[in-house]
Amino acid sequence: MAIGAEDYIDQLLVKKYAEEKVDNHDNMESMVDAEKMMGAMNDYAGMYRNMMTLKQRLNIACYAINARTARYKSSSR
Repeated sequence: MAIGAEDYIDQLLVKKYAEEKVDNHDNMESMVDAEKMMGAMNDYAGMYRNMMTLKQRLNIACYAINARTARYKSSSR
């Protein structure tokens, strides 16, 4: 797989966007502290992981209760 513009349309797009300027985010000061944001994201991920584990355990418990209390009827054919 080659890197770069292979057909005419891609070449035109490269020429069009070659001179475009973008914001340099390294020079901008953020309104949110990166460490606090990463901490909040880590807390959210941990809580989500715990909720998924709790949901899985609850599903297993409910399945076991339903299996234990199930009553089967014999069908007469």
